[in-house]
Amino acid sequence: MTARAINQPPKPSTFETYVSCRDHLGSDEKFDLLLDDNLDLLLTTPKPATTDLGRYYNSAAYISHTDARKSLLDRVYHIVKNYSLKKKLKLVNAFNTDRIKILDIGSGTGDFLNICANHGWNASGIEPNEKARTLAMAKCVNSEIALYKSVEELKKEPGAFLSYDVITLWHVLEHMPNLDETIFNLKKLLKPEGVLVVAAPNFKSYDAEYYKKYWAAFDVPRHLWHFSQTAIRRLFFFQSMEVVKTLPMKFDSFYVSLLSERNKNKKNNYLKAFWIGCKSNWKARRTREYSSLIYVIKNTKKWF
Repeated sequence: MTARAINQPPKPSTFETYVSCRDHLGSDEKFDLLLDDNLDLLLTTPKPATTDLGRYYNSAAYISHTDARKSLLDRVYHIVKNYSLKKKLKLVNAFNTDRIKILDIGSGTGDFLNICANHGWNASGIEPNEKARTLAMAKCVNSEIALYKSVEELKKEPGAFLSYDVITLWHVLEHMPNLDETIFNLKKLLKPEGVLVVAAPNFKSYDAEYYKKYWAAFDVPRHLWHFSQTAIRRLFFFQSMEVVKTLPMKFDSFYVSLLSERNKNKKNNYLKAFWIGCKSNWKARRTREYSSLIYVIKNTKKWF
């Protein structure tokens, strides 16, 4: 998308149902995804109250809050996660060779925080889930890592704002109840010359189009927002921030397809999932619409 297109005056949004899907991790409740045609953004509707969101994360199947390795799918997840951790570390190291201060929002069980701290970063994290935070604190016991429950708790720390060289959100932005407030706080927490790294599923990918209501990365209602590249660029542009680079997460198409097959057929079809994952990545070589994307974002100007 061109800078000129992003900079067009906003028009009134219209909303229509893009797809209806269910919570496959426990509640089996039905949700509609409404398309905001102005932002090219999907909204989960009805949106659960913030006080009610926690119950949707209390499923044993929600693996990002556990270190479970019981099933083959769990083991696949952790193999891919360990490989991805090294790639993520390499990415953030390239942004700041001094490796000063990094904040990881949505730290889960603390693996990324731990690898950053072990490679010279002054690492801090935010993780609202108590179970995941407890696992992270145990894992990071030998590292000087500050771990917070929320941005509000972080605000109480002296000099917290405008102090981070790199801020990361690995598949986290789609979980945030207040999207505009989150992006506003991200800008305030980032040094003027700092780098923001956001990874998110892409509903314009081939695997999303193929699986439709069964696409695992819709993950309603834990995922409250569903992004296209246009949506990310517009949302951050409105806060005077710019996407300067977009990178693929090629393994996500395979893992998401595995979960989607289970949603659709109630069983693991590894060969079919592998084929759809391959096809999604192959098509994305031309379209650039990978299953998940990493957005590298920087300030365009300081407004506060």
